[in-house]
Amino acid sequence: MTKLAVVAVGGNSLIKDEQHKTIPDQYAATVETSIHIAKMIAAGWNVVLTHGNGPQVGFILRRSELSLGELHPVPLDYCGADTQGAIGYMFQRALRNEFKKRGIQKHAATIVTQVRVDANDPAFENPSKPIGSFMGQAIALEHKSREGWSIVEDAGRGWRRVVPSPLPQEIVERDAINALIAQNFLVICSGGGGIPVVEKNGELVGVEAVIDKDFAASLLARSIGADLFLISTAVEKVAINFNQPNQQWLDQMTLNDAKKFLAEGHFHKGSMGPKIQASIWFVEATGKDALITNPENLARALRGETGTRITK
Repeated sequence: MTKLAVVAVGGNSLIKDEQHKTIPDQYAATVETSIHIAKMIAAGWNVVLTHGNGPQVGFILRRSELSLGELHPVPLDYCGADTQGAIGYMFQRALRNEFKKRGIQKHAATIVTQVRVDANDPAFENPSKPIGSFMGQAIALEHKSREGWSIVEDAGRGWRRVVPSPLPQEIVERDAINALIAQNFLVICSGGGGIPVVEKNGELVGVEAVIDKDFAASLLARSIGADLFLISTAVEKVAINFNQPNQQWLDQMTLNDAKKFLAEGHFHKGSMGPKIQASIWFVEATGKDALITNPENLARALRGETGTRITK
């Protein structure tokens, strides 16, 4: 029976550097990633693909800021929907072309995915996720007064808007995702952590928040019964004592190792920390493995030749 892997690709992996931010640049990056995904398919895996969208949402928000005199602003949940569609389209096209080259009889389909969060999540009382452009203090205070934004000074680089980052509770379109998997589609879903929605009086309502993409990917993997949770990131392996003289690359971690290293502060909140926590939740709930590596090493990591594997 074909095994199912959820592959989580970072939003920054679509933007190689400051000189390669355009749509053609991003599409070229999806083509590269699609080659590695196609190799997984050829090796006998079924794949559900999820992705980040931080930079792309930032671009939409910046365009909104620049055009406020002419056009309405784009709410954050709609930014998420827009980027899921656009990035999904890039992957659909790149994957279809790669499948055709390899003679793989498979198609990709994108599901614009809502993710339910708890309206009483403490994160709503403590906005912490920076989004959008850096601003001067005067402009930031004007936004705070006019739109009710929460703002913070960001490491001496300027002021930024911050929004809540609640924990994901439910993949709303789970049944649709499962139906497409059963029909042999490669499903692209839950991009950027999903569109955060809360339930009010029996109806779903979009909220101005950002769900951590790795946390949502972990929930997705658990919800659809994945056999492997694979996080594709910027490094080939996970390290403890990162960038220190005693840095140590890890081939494998047990669940207890991962919890211990996380508690000791080896994995920073803004980088590897959420990836390790997301992996812990998956392994703990399913007893199956999580794997962390970079895109170019996906095939080798699956064969056990590299990457960091987290086991029960």
